[in-house]
Amino acid sequence: MEKSVFNNGFFEFLETEEDFFIDGETKHIKRTMVRRPPGIRALIVNQSKKQILLSKEFRYELNGWDYRLPGGKVFDTLEDYKKSLELGDIMEHVERTVPKEVLEEVGVIVHYPKLLKFSKDGAGVIWDLYYYEITDFEISESGPQLEENEFVSGFVWKSYEEIIELCMNKEIHEDRTVGMLLTYILEHKKNLQNQM
Repeated sequence: MEKSVFNNGFFEFLETEEDFFIDGETKHIKRTMVRRPPGIRALIVNQSKKQILLSKEFRYELNGWDYRLPGGKVFDTLEDYKKSLELGDIMEHVERTVPKEVLEEVGVIVHYPKLLKFSKDGAGVIWDLYYYEITDFEISESGPQLEENEFVSGFVWKSYEEIIELCMNKEIHEDRTVGMLLTYILEHKKNLQNQM
């Protein structure tokens, strides 16, 4: 059972009751949660140079600039997201969003994005992120097409080692993205070692 307590059009506060099977027993659990529409993040990778593209974006929550993976929200409203949940067509929207957001933010045309990871936020927050690997792309002649109140100061290619340093020096603030980047780089390095 799910009950909406408050909805401002983008965030929704929920009270839920669910049964979970834990250690051989059914437990009836009541929780309070916040839900917002999902987002996407794109790892645009130059495989030959072992580099990943990062955007430099002004973030209001930091009151400063942050290195980010290009990406954005899948739905503009909570209502659209909830309709998609009912229809079961979330992935169709996610897959349409990847090329749209990457073109808007960094002016890159995406070919053949590959889903790497579906990341859940936590027990009290429903905010899913879909991480995509993009190795086939081209730079658009028209450049980025930013939305109003979105400030991206271009993009930079960073080597795997530079990205590790940015993560360690807390210059990439989105923790799920830090985890995704480090996992991606470590897996890539491990695969290279196994090939030797």
